[in-house]
Amino acid sequence: MSNQPLPDTLIDSLPDLVVLVRRDGIILGRGGGHGLSALKLDAESIGKSLETLWPDTVAELVLRLTRRAIAQRATTEAKFHDGGHHYEARLSAHGPDRALCIIRLVPDGAPEDALDITSERPRPQLDRRGFLRRFKDSMSLAALCEKPSAVAVIHMDGVTDIAHSIDAETAEHVVNTAILRLPAQSGGLEGGKSAWFLGQLSDTLLALVIEASERDAIDACVSDLCASLREPICLGDAAFHLTPYAGVAILGQDATSPKMLLDHARAAANEAQSRGSAKVSFFTDTVRLRSLARLDIARELRKAITTRAIRLHYIGRHDLETGRLVTWVGYLRWIDPIRGEVRPAEFLRVAESTGLAAALSRAALTCLQEDFTALSPQWDADVRISFGALRHHLLQDDFAADIVRFLAENAVPAHRLELRIAEKTFVAGDPVVFRDLRRLGVQLVVDEVGRGLGSIDGLARAPIWGLQLDRAWVTALRNDAVALKVCRAGISVARALGLTPIATGVDDQEQREQLLALGCRQGSGDVFRNAAPDIMKPFRTAASE
Repeated sequence: MSNQPLPDTLIDSLPDLVVLVRRDGIILGRGGGHGLSALKLDAESIGKSLETLWPDTVAELVLRLTRRAIAQRATTEAKFHDGGHHYEARLSAHGPDRALCIIRLVPDGAPEDALDITSERPRPQLDRRGFLRRFKDSMSLAALCEKPSAVAVIHMDGVTDIAHSIDAETAEHVVNTAILRLPAQSGGLEGGKSAWFLGQLSDTLLALVIEASERDAIDACVSDLCASLREPICLGDAAFHLTPYAGVAILGQDATSPKMLLDHARAAANEAQSRGSAKVSFFTDTVRLRSLARLDIARELRKAITTRAIRLHYIGRHDLETGRLVTWVGYLRWIDPIRGEVRPAEFLRVAESTGLAAALSRAALTCLQEDFTALSPQWDADVRISFGALRHHLLQDDFAADIVRFLAENAVPAHRLELRIAEKTFVAGDPVVFRDLRRLGVQLVVDEVGRGLGSIDGLARAPIWGLQLDRAWVTALRNDAVALKVCRAGISVARALGLTPIATGVDDQEQREQLLALGCRQGSGDVFRNAAPDIMKPFRTAASE
């Protein structure tokens, strides 16, 4: 999710005519209309009927589309002409008795059919510019009249994965379905109803304006919508799942300008996503400080990549039965001269949200090459070296080319290179890329199995070598019946598909024996006391100097 503020020009420079219409045709609000000469409304039009202001045919069409949009809770569209001009109209439901109408002038020369309703298919996406105009007007009115208002931003996690793994059209259909079934009202305000209107900022972002200031009421309203978004979306035989993360900023308490209010709501949504929390996150000074801290980390991370202060720390993976070393598994490690060691969970999130993930992944490949050259003489000839490709790098078109260049430099033989791919990323990845890498001789391991929603069909068809169970399940293996079931299922799937099951977090002999009994043959953890190669030492010394 981007942290860039929304530019004012998206709200202010609006050539379209935006009209808020009640189902009986009464105008409740208007805005824009720059460049529309024939159809115009002024401030005195508010409270009047469309029929008294526009030609009968146009007013009748807009009123008919208004009622259809409200009844279907969808977006309806039509094309029409009046006075020698061609227009397009789009109407979207805003609550149980009103709709937002956006009319734009069609350039001359574009063929249009008079009063031709062009699409009966529900289009729930709310026009972005129209929403932003309505949002700004609503916030200005609330501040002027001292009405309580809040803004919520909901990030729908999972949309991008669907677009990558299937196609953009399916992802759009899933989002449309999710929006269409959102409840028209939500409990929590006076009388058990919430006054709110919804907009779509991007493919993955929804924005909600709520007429309330009490946190309990806002929380109830937003939580109700998030609960609806979490419900499975069935298209044919497939079921899709979205994970919403919501953030809220309150007018007057958190910001006074519409743009800042929206930015703060997005920062709160980022906070909820970074914590993986299903609860609504309210903007606070703590969120503000964390946002600033992330900006500091982003600057320092960019410098650390350039100065090569980020290296790889290695943990040995062993044959669980014999204890023989089979792979050195590399993990990113950043030791900052001032901060000390920065947790990967902290800087990897920043790298992904600031576009630094690909650069970080490429820098790690360079480290891997140097480390293998320096240390391979100490290893047996069949010991591999493992690297976890970062999601944003792997999903780029040039990822395979980067690996080809890496192998062409002959530092690491292809058959001794292992690429770990997180299960969630594997589902979204390109199977053609995986096949190309396997043809080069690279070993592919699907990592964090049991955390995401992998496809058994995809696993069976992909040219992968192993499945590595998520550490959380292995750690809880002895005391959690669910963890035992997940581990047993993961190992069984791996063996059934002819893959190597791998465990990480094998910290004692009891876990080791239990995994062996389940059929797992390789693992890493504290039970193996072999010291990892101290590649970090010279860089710690350099950093301290």
